[in-house]
Amino acid sequence: MRHVILGNGPAGVVAAETLRKLAPADEIVVVGAEAGRPYSRMAIPYLLAGRIDEAGTLLRKDPDHFRRLRISLRHGRATKVDTAARTVTLDDGAVLPWDRLLLATGSVPLRPPIPGIDLPGVETCWTLEDARRIAARARPGARVVQMGAGFIGCIIMEALHARGAKLTVVEMGDRMVPRMMGPRAGGLIRQWVEKKGVAVRTSARVDGIVAKDGALEVHLASGERFPAELVVSATGVKPSAAFLAGSGIQVERGIRADASCQTNVPGVYAAGDCAEAFDNLTGTYFVSAIQPNAVDQAACAATNMAGGKALMRAVTPINVLDTLGLVSASFGRWEGVPGGQRAEVSDPRRFRYLHLEFDGDVLVGANVIGQTEHVGVLRGLVEQKIRLGRWKDHLLREPTRLTEAYLATAQRQEAWAVLH
Repeated sequence: MRHVILGNGPAGVVAAETLRKLAPADEIVVVGAEAGRPYSRMAIPYLLAGRIDEAGTLLRKDPDHFRRLRISLRHGRATKVDTAARTVTLDDGAVLPWDRLLLATGSVPLRPPIPGIDLPGVETCWTLEDARRIAARARPGARVVQMGAGFIGCIIMEALHARGAKLTVVEMGDRMVPRMMGPRAGGLIRQWVEKKGVAVRTSARVDGIVAKDGALEVHLASGERFPAELVVSATGVKPSAAFLAGSGIQVERGIRADASCQTNVPGVYAAGDCAEAFDNLTGTYFVSAIQPNAVDQAACAATNMAGGKALMRAVTPINVLDTLGLVSASFGRWEGVPGGQRAEVSDPRRFRYLHLEFDGDVLVGANVIGQTEHVGVLRGLVEQKIRLGRWKDHLLREPTRLTEAYLATAQRQEAWAVLH
């Protein structure tokens, strides 16, 4: 059996290792679009912040790791998948046959259609090469404008702040991390960031970037102008799936994959940021671009590629973010559901906030800031769809009683399941 894995990030690497464990005699080829050893994109901000060196970004530190496991690493970018012939064509013209194919190509950064976006000194922060160029310009005191204050943007912002840059963040949404936090929570994060010395503009749009006096100048639609030695574009990402045009593999917002991580084409699987995965808990498909889900999907896909039977129990949207020392998290359907009830408690002076969303007596989503003690309990309640019964009324009055609610309801339902 020959397995080809497109993508050498966390999903691709975990899938290859899982396959080797389950299928000792099979051939495994991992194709990476970047030259060099597999590394984690999520480590790049830590590299920029000076917490690790480039070796610290590597997914496996032993240079002989993949050779010892008889996993072939190949540099190339897929340009075509022929599901009838069961081949992949790479950008160098090579054609790779496969018996099982895993699509783990991750995401690509969005480049907004802004005049000047391709000028030297305007960078994304997505590859090690990007990081090297950013490090050369983001010196202490350097003027840096960052476009985007989403989840990834806030991680990049922290790295730039750690480098001592004079930082301005421009976000089109009405708050920071708008796809993760509601208005009050996003506003509280903005207050924290500004307190740390970062200038923030929300509900703001960059109209253009021009070269001026040996530097750059960022023009906002409001008329404001910001000089900068560096502009970082962190305006979002999208699944890397354009190469699948004409393949017959279903692509919607991402590559559609069922609970077994298989696409609509038998023998073709998808995992990680490129996948629009099926969530058994909600009965919906969505792209969950976080590393823990990517790794779980990779292990599931590889198990099935090796002939086993595995299903993803859940692909719950969970994000935990540390923004300049302020920890925040979102779980599940934090925006709420039609007809659902909600509860919140806020302490702006201490930068503490908790917001709960219910569907009947089930907690379906939450936002939390500055209260890390609730993170594990929130995940358990949301993922396990615990029926809270009378404890829902307690939480509507006192949202912070989450641990009590979990212990009372989860244990009771586990006991019921054993007895029945």
